[in-house]
Amino acid sequence: MTEKFHAGDILPDFVYQTPYETGVKLSETLQKAEGKTVLVFLRYLGCTSCQFEIRQYALNYSKITDRKAQMLVVLQSDPKLVAEQLKEFPLPFTIICDPEQTIYKEFELPVARDKDELHDHNSEKWAKKRDLVKASGLTHGAFEGNELQLPACFILEHDRKITYAHYGKSSNDNLSAAELAELL
Repeated sequence: MTEKFHAGDILPDFVYQTPYETGVKLSETLQKAEGKTVLVFLRYLGCTSCQFEIRQYALNYSKITDRKAQMLVVLQSDPKLVAEQLKEFPLPFTIICDPEQTIYKEFELPVARDKDELHDHNSEKWAKKRDLVKASGLTHGAFEGNELQLPACFILEHDRKITYAHYGKSSNDNLSAAELAELL
């Protein structure tokens, strides 16, 4: 897997949509932050694992904002589906909707070869997360996007300079809010 962006690179600007807005520029969003911006890529909102990650980010978002930072989460989900689900569980951060996977493709975010690589079923981390997701009672929603999409995370300065880049090797290889806060 080739990683396209590294710390020190300037992330290309892009225009995105949220469940409520279209035509938003990343560069303008970064300027609104008092500090840095965490940009997290997951799969889609119907995925129970992604739902769990998003809820954990929401519950622990103060760890990010305590560092004067903001978070954006990119999903391969339809804005209307996300807006509907957010009525039940509003989030303190912005969801970027990329149902055509334009940003994922532009950034060349890696995908797993198969479901075994995606989930890394042999790891303790996967077993623990699987149990937590199951205990949470979350149910799978609509299938969207690329089922084999791997997560990624970037921390950005106001000028889109990357201070940290992480490309997940499996679906559970992403950082918690506490881990991200330590990197800010």
